[in-house]
Amino acid sequence: MTSTHNAWLFRFTVFTAACTFVLLGAGGLVTSHGAGLAVPDWPNSYGYNMFLFPPSQWIGGILYEHTHRLIASFVGLLTAVLALWLWGRETRGASKWAGIGAMVFVLMLMGVRHMGVYQALAVLALPVIVAGLVQFFRRPDQLRWLGVVAYAAVILQGVLGGLRVVWLKDEIGIFHGTLAQLFFVLICLMALRTSRWFAGLNREGGGGFRLHPLLLATTVLILAQLVLGATMRHQHAGLAIPDFPLAYGEWWPATDPDSIARYNQNRMEVRALNPITAFQVHLQMVHRLMAVIILAAVFASGWMVLRRLRWRSLAGKLGVFWMVLISVQVALGAFTVLSNKAADVATAHVLAGALSLVTGAMLCIVYGRSPKSAPGAVLSGLSERERTASALATGPAT
Repeated sequence: MTSTHNAWLFRFTVFTAACTFVLLGAGGLVTSHGAGLAVPDWPNSYGYNMFLFPPSQWIGGILYEHTHRLIASFVGLLTAVLALWLWGRETRGASKWAGIGAMVFVLMLMGVRHMGVYQALAVLALPVIVAGLVQFFRRPDQLRWLGVVAYAAVILQGVLGGLRVVWLKDEIGIFHGTLAQLFFVLICLMALRTSRWFAGLNREGGGGFRLHPLLLATTVLILAQLVLGATMRHQHAGLAIPDFPLAYGEWWPATDPDSIARYNQNRMEVRALNPITAFQVHLQMVHRLMAVIILAAVFASGWMVLRRLRWRSLAGKLGVFWMVLISVQVALGAFTVLSNKAADVATAHVLAGALSLVTGAMLCIVYGRSPKSAPGAVLSGLSERERTASALATGPAT
C-alpha cells in the first residue's frame, strides 16, 4: 500500500461525498412530499428502462422519485469507480486483477435490470460488508477495504430502496434512510483518510489513536436520534404532535385512548395517510427529549475540544462547527413542527442531521489523532518565538 497523498483521489472522494449529500436531499424530498410510490415499479420506471424514461413524464411526485433514482445510480457509479481506484492503487499481483474483475462483473450485473439479480447481490453484500470491515480494522492503513465496504453498501442501499417500493413496506424505508446516513459518514471518513492532513500525520508518525468516550457517545446519540427521525417520517402519519415547545398544550401529553381519539378528530392536516397512535406521540416526545440531551452533549464536547486543543486546529474548527450546526438542527426541528412539516424545512432538518452525524464521526477521528498533552496541545502549531515566550512566562515545572 502506498501512503503518499494523491490529490486527485482526494478530490474524487470529496466529489462522491458531495453527490451523496445531494442524494440525501433528494431522498428527503421524496419522503417529505410523500412521493415514494409515485413510480410504482422497480428497477424499471413505468415499464421503461430507468435511464430511458421519457422526461415528458417527469411531473408531480414522479419528478421527485425518478430524479432520486437517477442520482442514486450516479452515486453508485462513483462509488464503484472509487472502490476500483483504491483496490488498484493498494493491491499487487493476482489479487489486484481478481478484485478488479469481480467489481466490474458486479457492475455489469447491475445492468441486467432483473429483481432476482438485485436481491442476490443484496444478500451477498451483507457478508462482504462484514468481511471488509474486519479486514480494515486489522489493517487500518489499507483503505481499499473501506472501498469494498462502500461498494457493497451502496448496492444494498439501492436494493433496499427498490424493495421499499415493490413490497410496500414502510419498515424497509427506515433501514433505507438509516443506511443512507451511515453510507454518507463512510464516504466522508474516506475523504478524510485521503486528505493531505491525514497524510501529514502519517509522515510525522501520527502519535497513535485515542477515541474519546464523550465524542463517541455523542455521535452514537445523534445516530440513534436519526433512527428515531426516520421511524417517524416513514410511518406517514403526519405530525404526531402539532405544537411546540408544548405538546397538545402540556409538557408531556396524555396518551389514553380518549385523548388519542381527540387528537385525530381535531387534526388539520390534509396529507396524513394514517391516524396518530399513542406510540407515535411517545416517539415524538422521546425525539424531543433526545434533542435536548444531544444539544448539551455537543456543546460539552465542543468545549472540551476547544479547552484541550487550539481553536485554530482542525479539531477545534470541527468542534465550533458542530456546536453551530446542532443549534441550527434544533431550530429546524422546531420549525418543522411550526411549519406543519413543510417539505423544504423537513428536508433541511434531515440534511442538518446528516451533517451533524458526519461532523461527530470526523471529530472522533481528528481528535483521536491529535496531541492531547495540555502544554503540547496549546503550543502545537505556534511559532518557535511564541513557544519560547510561553515557556518563559510559565517558568520551569516543579
